[in-house]
Amino acid sequence: MARAAVIAKRFFVRGRVQGVGFRYFAQRVASELAVTGYARSLDDGRVEVYAVGRAEQLSELAGRLSKGPRFADVRGVEEQDAAVQQYDAFSIEA
Repeated sequence: MARAAVIAKRFFVRGRVQGVGFRYFAQRVASELAVTGYARSLDDGRVEVYAVGRAEQLSELAGRLSKGPRFADVRGVEEQDAAVQQYDAFSIEA
């Protein structure tokens, strides 16, 4: 049986998502789902999540990002296809 194709997506999460542990939340969820990539805060107040995994893993990640951690107030998640880059884990970037 062939392995499912690995794809990459960029998620731009807007709302109250900085200063509420959102990047750490994204890292924990990505680790649970065995997704690699990174999360970082953007200057415009959004959080960018770059994720590499199978389509069903990224779909689950997208659903969890749209809810966010307890103190976040997610107002929207923009999703873009991205080029696949190799990461060993999911990290938080400054």
